[in-house]
Amino acid sequence: MPTVNTASLRDEFARLKGEYGALASAGKVPDETRVLMSAVFVLLELMVAIFLEKTTRKTSANSGLPPSQTGKDESATRPGTQAKGSAGQAQRAGNTRTVETSQTLEVRTCACCGEDLSDVAAAGHERRTRIDIVFEKTVEHVDAQIKTCPSCEGTTKAPFASDLKGPVQYGLGIKAYVLNLLVTRMISLNRAATLMHAMIGQLMSEATFLRYVLELHVALERWEQETIKALLASPVIHLDETSMRVDGKNQWVHVVSAGDRVLKRVHPNRGLAAMQAHDLIPRYGGIKVHDCWASYLSFEGSGSALCGSHLLRELVFIQESNGYAWAGNLRRLLQQACHTVSGRESKCLTDAEYATLQRRYRNVLTRGEKQMPSIPVRQGGRRGRIAKSDAHNLHERLRRHETAVLLFARRAEVPFTNNRAERDLRMGKVKLKVSGTFRKARYAQAYCRISSYLQSMAYQGVNPLVAIQSALNGQLYAKG
Repeated sequence: MPTVNTASLRDEFARLKGEYGALASAGKVPDETRVLMSAVFVLLELMVAIFLEKTTRKTSANSGLPPSQTGKDESATRPGTQAKGSAGQAQRAGNTRTVETSQTLEVRTCACCGEDLSDVAAAGHERRTRIDIVFEKTVEHVDAQIKTCPSCEGTTKAPFASDLKGPVQYGLGIKAYVLNLLVTRMISLNRAATLMHAMIGQLMSEATFLRYVLELHVALERWEQETIKALLASPVIHLDETSMRVDGKNQWVHVVSAGDRVLKRVHPNRGLAAMQAHDLIPRYGGIKVHDCWASYLSFEGSGSALCGSHLLRELVFIQESNGYAWAGNLRRLLQQACHTVSGRESKCLTDAEYATLQRRYRNVLTRGEKQMPSIPVRQGGRRGRIAKSDAHNLHERLRRHETAVLLFARRAEVPFTNNRAERDLRMGKVKLKVSGTFRKARYAQAYCRISSYLQSMAYQGVNPLVAIQSALNGQLYAKG
């Protein structure tokens, strides 16, 4: 059986269509048959386009499929590249200390002839350094005196500090370290308990860890309100959403990012209901950068910019599946415009250059419409959506949202991609893979708020241990 691929299907279809056209031109086809076969060829051409799209393998390079589901990408790691996310790690927590010593190894005799070199001055030094960690547990006992009054025989006990509420308390450093393990390092409760037992010799319960999570969640309520105000005042925000398992059900984490601020919140719904419940996007009046999810386009008080990375991947898929030239031409046009904008200090095109880009953009779409099969007209007053190929849907979206697609070239503050929001959501998916789902909604909500705070602090160059301690002891709002 011959191999079925894009070229063979296209060639065979073109051959049959050409032979039929020759017969029709020679007058060997009745008029009724000609009308019927024309309709059949339209349907066949559309079915071939859809078939080729369905049989083309989707990867992270030509679709929104995550890399974890498409196999290893050898091009993702390049030799000589440095790891990201190291900013702010030089800042240490206040309850740490560094003990540094220096030792000089003397040269007393010559290694060649044995001459005494005790009185000879050193010509230089070669230093080698050993860095190590010695774990030190500090235990502080506080004894409150209890006295009996000789006059009234009443008993009085000295009051303890407010942070000593029981017989045994864990300090701020342990709280910060545990929360950093759970949220930033995404370690499960069981593994965190095992690690803490190995470090301090105390078996801490998972309930204690969860109490720390809720304590920090409450402490960050004011921070979240301040972040909402900052995001509303930002000229551009990035939006995205991803699924999360909560109490055995599928819920959605919605992220809003701008500058050094990140805000993530969870909701049972993905679309309008969640956005209205969170009440941030309906009040926003700037530019929203997103992936063209229909719910983001429902608010008239703000503008939109579509993610260029999503569009480029979709254009790659259309070109790979059907070989349409317009997809490759538009992809190159957008990449060239992005390269030009990124290389300029103004980060935008001039009015004349933008007009040229707009004209070329429309010409590519006009030519592309002729390359694709026509969509059959609905017959008999039938209702519902008309079935279309991915190529037709993308073409219509690019034509309908032209301003949003090209806004990166007109406004300096608008980026080409929405990668910022995707990066802010990525660690949440990693946490689900590493430590599992959330059993209760309140812990999912706490995780979203705490991780939003720690990501925001990371963008500001603040060590996560320092950030957690400053939130728990109230220093976060000391300047406010």
